[in-house]
Amino acid sequence: MTAAITSATIRRSRCLLLILAVLILLTLTPDALSVASAPVRGAEVVAVTQVADRQVDLSVRSPALGGRTVNVRLLTPDGWNPDDRRRHWPTLWLLHGCCGDYTSWTSQTDVARVDSLRDVLVVMPEAGWNGWYSDWWNDGQGGDPAWETFHTQELRRLLEHDWGAGPRRVIAGLSMGGQGALMYAARHPGMFKAAAAYSGSVHPLLNDESVDRIMGFFAGQGGDPRRVWGDPVAQRDIWAAHDPYYLAKRLKPVPVYLSCGDGTAGPLDPPGATNALEADFNRQNHALAGALEKAGARHVTTNFYGPGTHSWPYWERELHASLPMLLGALRVPR
Repeated sequence: MTAAITSATIRRSRCLLLILAVLILLTLTPDALSVASAPVRGAEVVAVTQVADRQVDLSVRSPALGGRTVNVRLLTPDGWNPDDRRRHWPTLWLLHGCCGDYTSWTSQTDVARVDSLRDVLVVMPEAGWNGWYSDWWNDGQGGDPAWETFHTQELRRLLEHDWGAGPRRVIAGLSMGGQGALMYAARHPGMFKAAAAYSGSVHPLLNDESVDRIMGFFAGQGGDPRRVWGDPVAQRDIWAAHDPYYLAKRLKPVPVYLSCGDGTAGPLDPPGATNALEADFNRQNHALAGALEKAGARHVTTNFYGPGTHSWPYWERELHASLPMLLGALRVPR
């Protein structure tokens, strides 16, 4: 009898405790509940610097980059006011190349003086000296750096929530950034309305020369080149997933602009200049153009202009040449 009474008492006590817990939860405010279930904090702007007319640098702390802080330069449109949450601007992402940084486009070209960009928010993000716009493999462990996650998730959401960026986006880049532009457009369907690559590394698996060259870039300053995409044989699937040539079918619905020189001295070079890197990328671009044609892509513009090296005067010229296509995709007057 005593045991039965004790067992019933315990059951009643448990029921009372459960009822009490429910009543406590019901008395919590919505704010208290949201704090209890709040997601892990994403990227955040920790500093804002006005560097020139219409040029603002955001210092962004990124979980995808291991909590490090990197910079993003904005070239702002006329009338831009991030405090006005009702206004969202069409956005052009401009990606830098290897060995450059977020300041490259404004320091090396006239992009800040292009009148047709005064109605567009231009985003020029840091991507690392040799980050390759990728979430690094890191021996299968992933983690820092995760440049693709930083750009396409963290930074995009941050800009669209707090800094006036709208959902209509196009993307362009040079060299490493040309690969990044095409890769982002292919790997994130619908995110970018058009993509342009100037002297882009667009088929790094073309041949042994191309593989060896990009592995040299991956090595950086004494680093392990396999950290980025792994071994080009053992992890070939990862390499192919970052090679625009193998993403041609995904690029089929996207208006694409490809341009490249052949590595010999052109009109914007000193006499006798040659460049093996541009010659390699020229072969890669021709291969990608063929793959896009085979995939049935109908909105591809190519400017394989022959003589020309891997240098800024050509990339500035090609930015201007591709802007009608890019701005047309944004529905911005050209």
